[in-house]
Amino acid sequence: MTSYTPNDMRRGLAKLRWPLRLTWAGMLAEALVTSLWPLLTVTLLVLAALMLGLQDQVMLEVVWAGAVLALVAGLAALVYALRHFRIPSRAAALTRLDHSLHGRPIQAMMDSAAIGNGDDASMAVWRAHKARMMARAALARPVPADLRVARRDPYALRFVAVLAFVMALVFGSVWRVASVAEMVPGGTGLVSGPVWEGWAEPPRYTGKPTLYLNDLAEGALSLPEGTLITLRFYGDVGALTLAETVSGRTGEVPAASDPQQDFTVVQAGAIEIAGPSGRVWDVTTLPDTPPQVRLTGVPVAAALGEMRLPFAAQDDYGVEAGEARIMLDLAAVDRRYGLTVDPDMRPEILVPLPTPISGDRAAFEENLIEDFSKHPWANLPVQISLKVLDSAEQQGVTEPSAMVLPGRRFFDPTAAAVIEMRRDLMWSKSNASRMVQVLRAVSYQPQDLFRSETTSLRLRQIISRLEIQARFGLEDTAQDALAEDMWALAIELEEGVLADALERMRRAQDRLNEAIKNGASKEEIAELMDEMRRATEEYLKQLQNQQANQEQDGQQQPQGETMQMTQDDLQRMMDHIQELMEQGRMAEAEQALKELQEMMENMRVTQGQQGQGGNNPGEQAMEGLSETLREQQGLSDQAFRDLQEQFNPGASAGESAGNEGRNGGQGQGESHEGQNGEGQGQDGEGQDGQSGQPQAGEGPDEQGLAERQQALRDELNRQQGNLPGGGTPEGDAARDALDDAGRAMDQAEQALRNRDLAEAIDNQAQAMDALREGIRSLGEAMDKEAQGRQPGQGTAESDRRSGNRDPLGRERGKNDSASSNVPGDGPFRQGPDGADTARRLLDEIRRRSAETARPEVERDYLNRLLDRF
Repeated sequence: MTSYTPNDMRRGLAKLRWPLRLTWAGMLAEALVTSLWPLLTVTLLVLAALMLGLQDQVMLEVVWAGAVLALVAGLAALVYALRHFRIPSRAAALTRLDHSLHGRPIQAMMDSAAIGNGDDASMAVWRAHKARMMARAALARPVPADLRVARRDPYALRFVAVLAFVMALVFGSVWRVASVAEMVPGGTGLVSGPVWEGWAEPPRYTGKPTLYLNDLAEGALSLPEGTLITLRFYGDVGALTLAETVSGRTGEVPAASDPQQDFTVVQAGAIEIAGPSGRVWDVTTLPDTPPQVRLTGVPVAAALGEMRLPFAAQDDYGVEAGEARIMLDLAAVDRRYGLTVDPDMRPEILVPLPTPISGDRAAFEENLIEDFSKHPWANLPVQISLKVLDSAEQQGVTEPSAMVLPGRRFFDPTAAAVIEMRRDLMWSKSNASRMVQVLRAVSYQPQDLFRSETTSLRLRQIISRLEIQARFGLEDTAQDALAEDMWALAIELEEGVLADALERMRRAQDRLNEAIKNGASKEEIAELMDEMRRATEEYLKQLQNQQANQEQDGQQQPQGETMQMTQDDLQRMMDHIQELMEQGRMAEAEQALKELQEMMENMRVTQGQQGQGGNNPGEQAMEGLSETLREQQGLSDQAFRDLQEQFNPGASAGESAGNEGRNGGQGQGESHEGQNGEGQGQDGEGQDGQSGQPQAGEGPDEQGLAERQQALRDELNRQQGNLPGGGTPEGDAARDALDDAGRAMDQAEQALRNRDLAEAIDNQAQAMDALREGIRSLGEAMDKEAQGRQPGQGTAESDRRSGNRDPLGRERGKNDSASSNVPGDGPFRQGPDGADTARRLLDEIRRRSAETARPEVERDYLNRLLDRF
């Protein structure tokens, strides 16, 4: 059993030397804070008042009353400190340290046995107990001091005193404290002569601090233009006088000896305070230059009429506001048809210019985005002038620039005619009679002009109302109502209210074809191309549903000249058309669009490989996993763009190199052009027709990135439940890879919810790699299953038809080559230039397959195409 001696106790207490000293120091600090806080509070308040110069702003009697009050408060605080301050003893520190330990081992070390001193066994137990207490006491740590005095200061007066003292340090002066001595009866205040104080306060918008002139030495002094100078003279009137040439004041100017002097610096000059302790400053003004604004580019108009006008503004202290003034350029108007009469008087268009919501407004670039499609001056020559204003009410104006006020373009001839008549109506009320005649002539044979009788009746009603109003005088309210009805009619004629997806797709193709012929801008073509993509996707969805219904009813597919393509093939063809238009090869783009239109008329969409009709579960699983991979790629692209915008918020959407998913690009991810951008991916539906994934084009307002990632994870779980190839090594490898992809998706979702975009992108990349591995393993399992399948199991006819078509679904010729070389045997072989078209398509496939930035799945598909050719 362990022995314990008095020497051991002394050694144990020696180990507690520093914890005991530090605990005693903390107790001393507690005693000082708890007893001296009233005295410190009074002292800081008095110093703050003196440093801020309050004694110079009030009457002398108030200063004396304040001094008496401060003295009484100081004496009371001193008495409080003397009554409550006690120096802590070593025993108290030892007791506090002992209380911080479990079982109070220090007290146990110093205790002695009350009974059993003659019993060796009892003493052995006692010594063992004290040895354990000594070991426990050796673990003692200093007890932190409790400096909280909130219970003694419930109104937090100490914090008020500290805040007042800090403000005095920032805005006051230590030298002002000495001025209170001059106010003591019998002091030297009046004997030493007069004194003065002065402040220079720059305009608030400059952001510059107020200067205390007493702290400034004589010499050069630079002040912003508009600085307010305030001077106060104390003592005998006339002992101090002011002479200045910076205000430019004329007329009634206060006397130079006036005790209060206030004036504004508007020019360079001198300020002189003549008399005892006087000073002279040579003032130079920092001019406030007027703001500047300029156009940085030409206005860009979208197909739907939205105008984007880039401009830049700058000012030395910041632009306060701005506006754009648009005036009709009557001299440049082509005065024909309904524009030959004098126009009705209309006010100028005033549009506020956008300015940065936060940040520096000294120099910035913005875009004025407005839609003037409904304005009477739309598509007419105008003069535009920009004006900006700074905080000093100074203006910066640009010279009027000539431009055509952008408006919506209508490609349908009937809609364009209605819009032209609407323009004539808004141009002048006197055009009403002429408009009735023109509209009646246009709608003479409505069955050849309108797609529905409802549209024809709407136009007929507009004509009747217009005729009545023209006969009895057209009022302003009636003019606006007719213009609104004609606008709605033109929109219906242009876009239609058709429920049939095929007709909507045809109309979108016709509008795009008309835009190519009319030389529309790239922005308009890109917008119309997106519209055609959406209409085509709606048509393909309807076609898939129709085909599924026919298969459920046991109906046979129609025989004849049909075309089998996947949506990816169709998407690539539309990408090729858009690339041709962006390169300015309009003739080739028009021909390719014509071929696409003819192909869509006879096309039958397959959900799996060509000829199988989507009945094979393995093909359905492959298609679903490929769709999940595309959706995951789009989601990763969106997260990467958000990460870019965090570090580069000034970057314009859609202009970053290599940024996929923009309008007109590959279409992965979201569009930055708006919240309703379309993606390249499928409609997000599973093979059963139920939507299991969010569409790639859904905006952040509809579903957050984390929710979209969770939905994608749920869809992968559903697909894993229907995965074929169970029991084979390849099928098990595919399931393991998809499990890894699911775990990576869960981690990506958690990172997105934590707003850790970098971590989310890494996890999404791991998920995509695992998905690719799963697709590859599943393909190997399906290949082995196909090799072991015997003839006569319902696949011979499908294999025969599939083997007779190339990867784009085209029938092969007799020599087993792509039949695109045979004139007149398919959409790509109509006319003498069919071979050139096929050669260009092959070159395009080679070019895309060589681009390493493309997804691996797409490059594998392109390489398979090259192998087949």
